[in-house]
Amino acid sequence: MYQKDFILRMIEMLGELIAGILGFIKKGEFPKAAKALENAYYDFLKEDAAFLRRIPKEKLTDELIGEHNYTNGHLEILAELFYTEAELLYAERKHTESKVFYEKALLLFEFIETETETYSVDKKLKMTAIQDRILELTDNEF
Repeated sequence: MYQKDFILRMIEMLGELIAGILGFIKKGEFPKAAKALENAYYDFLKEDAAFLRRIPKEKLTDELIGEHNYTNGHLEILAELFYTEAELLYAERKHTESKVFYEKALLLFEFIETETETYSVDKKLKMTAIQDRILELTDNEF
């Protein structure tokens, strides 16, 4: 029970941090957003952002669960960080890179939804928005 409460508190704190990062993005303060995001990977997951970014989406859940003992809570945090990274890259007009992170975030959100068998309206809306953005980016590929 303690572990579950801890993860829930971490997710709440992450929500506040992500709101701040998205605020930086809206203001066009991309370096501040990038620095805060970089710190968040380590602060919340105790992993270097570069390590997590390098994992191909096809191996994401297997590697993190099987080799690094991530829980669904950890995966949810990572999904939120990947989503925020995608938003930053999209705002910077790095559409190819942003699509990769949208896809990773969506994969993790879908995995969590399936594994936990819980339904969240907020998460469902976010997943729909991610799917729409992926479609937009796919349709506009050159």
